[in-house]
Amino acid sequence: MLDISLPLDAEPTVHQSAGTVLLRRGDAVDRVVHVIQGKVVLGVMTDGNMAHQLGVVDGPFWLEAASGLLGLPHAVDAVAETDVSLQYVSVTDFAAQVQALPEASQNLLMDMARSQRQQTELGVSRLAKDADARCAEWLLRHAEPDTLVGGLAVTLHERKRTIAAQLGIAPETFSRVLRHLRERQLIIGGGRVLGLPNPQALRDLAGV
Repeated sequence: MLDISLPLDAEPTVHQSAGTVLLRRGDAVDRVVHVIQGKVVLGVMTDGNMAHQLGVVDGPFWLEAASGLLGLPHAVDAVAETDVSLQYVSVTDFAAQVQALPEASQNLLMDMARSQRQQTELGVSRLAKDADARCAEWLLRHAEPDTLVGGLAVTLHERKRTIAAQLGIAPETFSRVLRHLRERQLIIGGGRVLGLPNPQALRDLAGV
């Protein structure tokens, strides 16, 4: 979902009907999709249906170009909302066109790609996971070795209200989830340092 201009005269135009799945979350990226015309819904599919919608884009637009540049699998599912006209560009050709740009432009695009990917992953996490799973994933992402607790721990550098906002939940919900995690002995300690005595259980809860 990175919008850049590349020469596409040699690429054939493909027409797909409304309802066609254009991208599947988790699939490897072997080509980048350029939507010439039409609307595409982005989100998370469940049982063949778009259960959680992240947004709608209108052509002309690049779908998941950031994933192609970063060599990562697709972060979202994409379904044609209307009939669409597309062009498919191999990742190799796409990367070559980017590498032909001035170095400053390349660096800017890669920074944008990383930022866009991070924001997309956060959006998908908020859509697809409940509060407990989001909190578990956040704890794991911020965990560091701590000799005082004898394992992994998370230091809360921000107020709980700020962390809750990052997770897309209410502060009261964040406090409730932390209380439940303590009751299940998935976190220990109090104050600003939370020990993680069972990281694998947290991974199972987060679904990672």
